[in-house]
Formats: sequence, C-alpha cells, structure tokens
Amino acid sequence: MPKMTFSAVIRKEGAQYSAWCPELDVASQGATVEAALANLKEAVELFLEDEEAPDSLSAPILTSFEVERGPSSKKVRT
Repeated sequence: MPKMTFSAVIRKEGAQYSAWCPELDVASQGATVEAALANLKEAVELFLEDEEAPDSLSAPILTSFEVERGPSSKKVRT
C-alpha cells in the first residue's frame, strides 16, 4: 500500500494534548505529544478506510499574519 504524508497540529489543552490533521479535519488527543500523534495516526487510518474518504487531497495553505495585542480601539457593539 502506498504511504501518504499528512500534517499534524498539536496543542496542549489542560492535562492533555490535542492533535489535528488539517488536510482531513480529523482530530484526536493523548496524555503526551507522542500519544496524541499515535492516536491521530490511528484516527486518520480509520478515516481513510471509509469508502467516502477522498482519493486525492490538496495541501492546506499555511501562512502567518500579524495582529496588535492589547486594548482594542474598536468597540464591540452589543
């Protein structure tokens, strides 16, 4: 079987780590980075077993942007 490479975004959330694959919008979690990544890999493998999983995927666009931090001069209307 051909291997596929995906991205993983991992964040600490409380006592757990969440792992997200942006190409497929699949997520999982674990107690450590390694566990979260292993769980994500398993979740992606299960997702790809589904008959409706996409045959071809486009890579997400990863970019960056700047914002000012601090009190905003814009007022929020309620």
